[in-house]
Parts: sequence; C-alpha cells; structure tokens
Amino acid sequence: MISRSVTALALIAGLLIICEAQAQTPAPPVTAPASPMPAPKVSAPAAPEFKLKIEPRAVDVLKATCARLAAAKSMSFTAVVSYEFPSRLGPPLVYTVRNDVMMQRPDKLRIITPGDGPSSDLYYDGKTMAEYSPGPDLVAMAAAPPTIDEAMRAAYENAAIYYPFTDIILSDPYNALISGATLVFYVGKSEEVGGTETDMVVWADNDVFLQIWIGTKDKLPRRVRAIYRNDPLQLRHDLVLTNWQIDPVIPPGTFTSQKALAAKHIPFANPGSEPPPVGTPLFMAAPAGSAPAAAQPKP
Repeated sequence: MISRSVTALALIAGLLIICEAQAQTPAPPVTAPASPMPAPKVSAPAAPEFKLKIEPRAVDVLKATCARLAAAKSMSFTAVVSYEFPSRLGPPLVYTVRNDVMMQRPDKLRIITPGDGPSSDLYYDGKTMAEYSPGPDLVAMAAAPPTIDEAMRAAYENAAIYYPFTDIILSDPYNALISGATLVFYVGKSEEVGGTETDMVVWADNDVFLQIWIGTKDKLPRRVRAIYRNDPLQLRHDLVLTNWQIDPVIPPGTFTSQKALAAKHIPFANPGSEPPPVGTPLFMAAPAGSAPAAAQPKP
C-alpha cells in the first residue's frame, strides 16, 4: 500500500513538473497567412460619345403641331410663363406671367398680360400697334406692318417687346422652330400635362435646350421647359399653354381698345433694357414674357 502511494505521488509530481515547464516555455510565434495578391485594377468602360442627332420621329411630332397651328385662321390660348430669377439668398425665386392671347390671321393680335409685376396689353389691328399699361394709363402707339410676323419683329426690334410663345403664332412656326436646330429627339409619352396624353420631344440649338410636351391627338403644344446654355446658374423657364380654341369666332372690336386710345401717349421705343441681339430665336427668348414699352422694367 505504502509503495503504491509513493509511486502515485511520484507520478503526480512528475506531471506537475512537466505542466509547469510547458507553461513557462513561450509559445511559438503565430505566422500570419500570406496576404492575397492585390486585385488588378479594372477601369470602367468608357461611356460612348454622345452625338447630336435629328431624330425623324421627333421631327414628325413637331411638324404635326406646327401644321395644326399654321392652318388655324384664328385661335386663342392662355400662356403662363414661370421663370427663375436669382435671389440674394442663393436659391432662385420664381416669377409668373400670364398672357391671354387672341389672334386672327394674317393681321390681328391681342395679348393681355396681367402680371406678376406691371400689367400690359398689346393690340394690333393690321395698321396700328399699341402697348398699353393700365396702371399708369400710358400707351405707346406706332404704325404697324401688315402681318403678325412683321409686327412681332418690329415690336421686338423697336421697343423690346417680346413673348416666349412668339413662334407659335407665326405664319410658319415649323420654319421658325427647326431653323438652327442641332438636336431633336423623342422622349416618350406623358399623361400628366394638360389633362391629356402628350408626346415629349427635346429640341436644342446652340443657345437653348427645350423639352416640349405636345398633345398626342390634338397636336397642340401644352408645355415648354427651357434652359439656356450660356446661363451659369442654369435657371429654368417654364411655359404652360392652356385654354386652346382653334378657329373661334372673334367679336368685332377685339383688337382695339378705347381705353388705350384715350390714354397718355408716349414714344413706342425701348424702355431702357436692351433686347436680345437681332437674330436670337424668338421662341423662349425672353423669360419675363413681355417687356412693356410703357412700364418700368422689373428689377
């Protein structure tokens, strides 16, 4: 019994010595696995170069709407122009101008412009053109050329009167619109503009980029959105066209105004701000709508 106990104690002592020795022996360093080879750099494929193009489908849409407008003997519509204007705070403010337009080819036009800002009325009866400001009761009058096309050009050059929808009322709107175009393409359809299905078309030249919504069935323009290439702020201008009437019966006396005739007369001339250079496309040429000859320019 005693010899067995001694033997057991000796074994236990030996194990303790071995365990202590193992605890004091430093563990071999852990070697980190070799890092994988870095993945080769793969450059993204270069984007295909965008090329300006004139897409036939988009051109057909523009031709159809221009033909509808040119064929009208008379028409009326409302044009609401919203344009951004820089503010001192940074973000732009939006101003809105409404124009109630009535015309009869080839030589009669009336445009009533309530605001924002000073209101103004333009009357053209084929012989005389009058720009009337109801607030100060002032009128600028001048002998006028015999057609709407010539009258609009004369108003633009002589008195800085211009409208963003001018091309719509010209005798050949397609020629006015397609001239100088560098890009025309079809975007798709929309049912969210003007309460009707529209075709969306992009049109651009070297000065302005336009997105145009045109009624699929009635071929009437419903909205035009513009951004000017040389505008560093990329401010947006929006023209919404509603209340279309094609070939309405127009009452006599629509294109003259007794109030305008009785107002104080002033020269039919530039009110002080220079108009865009001659040759600038009239379509969406002026974000503020009309620059009344008888009113102070908007600050």
